[in-house]
Amino acid sequence: MSSPFHPDYNPLIRKLESVFTLTDDERQALETLPMQVAVLKDHQDIVREGDQPSRACLILSGFACVYKMTAHGKRQIVSFTIAGDIPDLQSLHLKVLDNSVSTISPCRVGFIPHEALHDICLRYPRIGAAFWRETLIDAAIFREWVMNVGQREGVSRMAHVLCELVVRLRAVDLVEDHVCDLPITQVEFADALGFTPVHVNRVLQQMRADGLIETQGTRLRIPDWDKLKQVGEFDPTYLHLVREDVAA
Repeated sequence: MSSPFHPDYNPLIRKLESVFTLTDDERQALETLPMQVAVLKDHQDIVREGDQPSRACLILSGFACVYKMTAHGKRQIVSFTIAGDIPDLQSLHLKVLDNSVSTISPCRVGFIPHEALHDICLRYPRIGAAFWRETLIDAAIFREWVMNVGQREGVSRMAHVLCELVVRLRAVDLVEDHVCDLPITQVEFADALGFTPVHVNRVLQQMRADGLIETQGTRLRIPDWDKLKQVGEFDPTYLHLVREDVAA
């Protein structure tokens, strides 16, 4: 498992190379993208619904989420975001954001000017196609989450999201032997799954008792990957990851 703090570790490059092999020129272009790096605390908004940003945010390390708020102040998390993700990439073409992005844990975030992203897409069409592909996968994840919240219940709903996170984290070398860091609170899982925090607690207790998961602090271990996939009705096809077979 590569360290996210190793100087040669670039989660965006790692993510793209899980799909295709970059040429030396493409890799150099990505490595030299102008980027303002900020270290953000947990539970801090990166961008807000209604913003008209001139730059996109790349998660370099840590966990974040995409969410929307009701008029009465209730939050619905619509996806979790990990290292290598650009959760507001759609802002390249959609000028007003229709969702917010917030940190879950402390994060390192790289802010890349839209102008630089437009330029690299024009100069390197394969990178442009890869970014377009990422927005399509984001849409696929949203569809799967609608299915998960709308039709699955209890342990199955939680198991599905945990399977997704493990596969996505593995694609950027943040999983080893089905063990990973997962600093997502029960309140955040509740906002993502349509449960109450009390229900989340009961579900997690049941999953531990059934031998589906083991937890120690923020560390998650999956003792029986095939069993967890079965319980969560998890098919990784919607993630469209070339390396998904490593975890599947």
